[in-house]
Amino acid sequence: MADTVVLVPGMLCDSGLWAGVESRLELPVVHAELDRPSVTGMAEHVLSSVDGRVVLVGLSLGAIVGFEIARLAPERVAGFAALATNAAAPRPEQHEGWRQAARRTEAGEFAAVVEEILPTMYAGQRPSPELAREFREMAERIGPRRFRTQLAGQSTRTDARAVLRTINVPSLVACGTEDALCPPRIHREIADHLGDTELHVVPAAGHLFPLEAPDTTAGLLNGLIRRCTSPILTEENDFARSVEAPGAAADGDR
Repeated sequence: MADTVVLVPGMLCDSGLWAGVESRLELPVVHAELDRPSVTGMAEHVLSSVDGRVVLVGLSLGAIVGFEIARLAPERVAGFAALATNAAAPRPEQHEGWRQAARRTEAGEFAAVVEEILPTMYAGQRPSPELAREFREMAERIGPRRFRTQLAGQSTRTDARAVLRTINVPSLVACGTEDALCPPRIHREIADHLGDTELHVVPAAGHLFPLEAPDTTAGLLNGLIRRCTSPILTEENDFARSVEAPGAAADGDR
């Protein structure tokens, strides 16, 4: 059983990522921050921010930190959601991209780097003014120093797929159909490594789909919460399930 949801955002994101989701969730929420120069350090910091067993929800780098939490303290995880992420080790070109972003940020080009990242965050190459503003505001709150710390943390990532097979709690794997960074095929592989899991692909959404489709995201997370908090598990929880999210956007999704 769990009585808290821990929301772990991705790089350049903060609690604003969950602004349209948090109030709809059926358990109290704790917001985690990513401000340590290693994935292990980030995981330990998240664990220190909350007591007891939790439903752990991570997006992108936040989910990678979640994999490490599951490795370090599996007894603390009552349920796990891996959103818009990748459990494989980084590629050489990713490491080089992070080094370049860190150098440019240190040289005063943080705003320019954010603008270059922005088109990869949402479905399509031109997000709405509102979605663009939300990402820019989160990035501004994170700022250059924390961004460089997060880039340093990214560089410590390792292949977490072996860890996935040890996660024996109700799980959710979800992504957008138009995620340019972590496409659906990557999430199918993650789901294949988990046991009691559901795979959902959110239509017409990109990497930061909680901002694009908050109602759908809240519905998926509440489904996971119910699976984690119900005293009686139904037979369908005994095997992996793979389903597509409804084709029509829910009210409130953008």
